[in-house]
Amino acid sequence: MQWLGSLLFTTYLFVSTLFYAVFVLAVSWLPDDKLYRVAQFWARNQLWVLRTLCGLRYTVEGLENIPAGNHISMWKHSSAWETIAQMVVFPPQSWVLKRELMWIPLVGWAMRSMRPIAINRKAGGSAVNQVVSQGKERLAEGRWILIFPEGTRMPPGETRRYGVSGALLASRTGRLVVPVAHNAGFFWQRRGLLKRAGVIRVVVGPPIATEGRDPRSINDEAQAWIESTISRLKPEFGRGNAGV
Repeated sequence: MQWLGSLLFTTYLFVSTLFYAVFVLAVSWLPDDKLYRVAQFWARNQLWVLRTLCGLRYTVEGLENIPAGNHISMWKHSSAWETIAQMVVFPPQSWVLKRELMWIPLVGWAMRSMRPIAINRKAGGSAVNQVVSQGKERLAEGRWILIFPEGTRMPPGETRRYGVSGALLASRTGRLVVPVAHNAGFFWQRRGLLKRAGVIRVVVGPPIATEGRDPRSINDEAQAWIESTISRLKPEFGRGNAGV
């Protein structure tokens, strides 16, 4: 039954996302805040269907750590789940993502209307500068910046050197970095069809001060907190974490 529910959800995710993309393009003239609410509605709908079909729920700890104003959130990237859930957990954000995603017919065009920071990851230093320059603009507009500092989805228990762009943007603007850890990769694996039943735990960490700091030290602090927290979030399947 879990495989059937996972197949049904995946089908729903792709089909409904196409419909939402068409709708977003049709109302792309709306102000940014209202357009973002459309994206949030899509995200809440996906999470509800995921819970209904796959028994996969989530909890959030540390919401009190989300400071007033708008800052930079660094999320662990281990599945597709967090690309959906972040729209529900945090205030409106601009996402740092690969520019190739903008080329996807309908869906990519709809994402473009949400004004993300789309970069060429192969461009090296110029990509970093792009995040900093566009990030400053989005922050000035009142949006948070969301970044997956590893740059790609990593299997549970694995990590790689964090990219410097988010930390550099934070240090140059004096904005806080809010680290976010979760164990979604254990339930919804990278490139995996099966969505395991259970409860995904999201933990929002204490904000990290950045003003006057070396971006590398900011990254080191964020990575140490995220990875150490995830190591404590490994679920024990079959022992009270089977979902509903």
